[in-house]
Amino acid sequence: MKTCLAVDIGGTKIAATLICNGIMTQRVQIKTPASEKSEKLDSVLKELLLPFLESADFIAIATTGIIHNGIISALNPSNLGGLKSYLLKRCIENFSSLPLFILNDAQAATWAEYQYCQVSNMAFITISTGVGAGIVINNKLLTGYRGIAGHAGHMLADPNGPLCGCGRKGCVESIASGTAIGKAGMLLWGDSCDAKEVMQKCNAGDPHGIEIIDRSGRAIANMIADLSISLDIEVFKIGGSVGLATGYIERIKYYVAQMPTPYQSKIMLANYGSDAGLVGVSLWAQS
Repeated sequence: MKTCLAVDIGGTKIAATLICNGIMTQRVQIKTPASEKSEKLDSVLKELLLPFLESADFIAIATTGIIHNGIISALNPSNLGGLKSYLLKRCIENFSSLPLFILNDAQAATWAEYQYCQVSNMAFITISTGVGAGIVINNKLLTGYRGIAGHAGHMLADPNGPLCGCGRKGCVESIASGTAIGKAGMLLWGDSCDAKEVMQKCNAGDPHGIEIIDRSGRAIANMIADLSISLDIEVFKIGGSVGLATGYIERIKYYVAQMPTPYQSKIMLANYGSDAGLVGVSLWAQS
């Protein structure tokens, strides 16, 4: 049985672990460097991964952004620590000769969650720093010829909504993400406010907190309805730090239930939590 060095590069954290026969060991996690200089991320990845290399047979990386020819480009650069593009494949090959596989993080998490679904058509939605998604149709993970398939967080939520980091106005991500929730909270409670604090206020009954979280959940519910009616999705899995927060999925379910039946699908919490990308990219690399 081969051992995978699985890596998950997200907007706020980078995690790495060894996975063999489905068992995860030596998991470590660090903050994603907030820098527009690729050299900073080069240095961080090398320092993080070098100790694992002797124990691994291959490397599988799940990362935020769009992956094409080993280069990450970001629809929303803030989700990649400020980088608009990054030569990930070249970075890894500079210090490792192990076989390398790279996949979008939401697509990777989707492939992990799909193993539990027992359906042919499902989608995974992660609501955290940004809003990402992945889609499986007829038991096949959709990646797309540009690697862009599943970026449902950049579907339109409100044509008069805030400007999204991708440059389009009113994307789901600009309204529903943890970043968007935190920004809305800052306007009311100061610059130190973040999505976690807004969620706490919501769960404590604060009307402003409830309004912000309801707006986020409603945007996700409409996105689910659009995906359901266009792709006939059987099951939606919800993950991410916001998606897994207490009470959040109930809001999504409430707003979806108000819609006509053809727009409704089964909605469930994700099984893997924050490790979905690590597990999924490992499984995908061996599929």
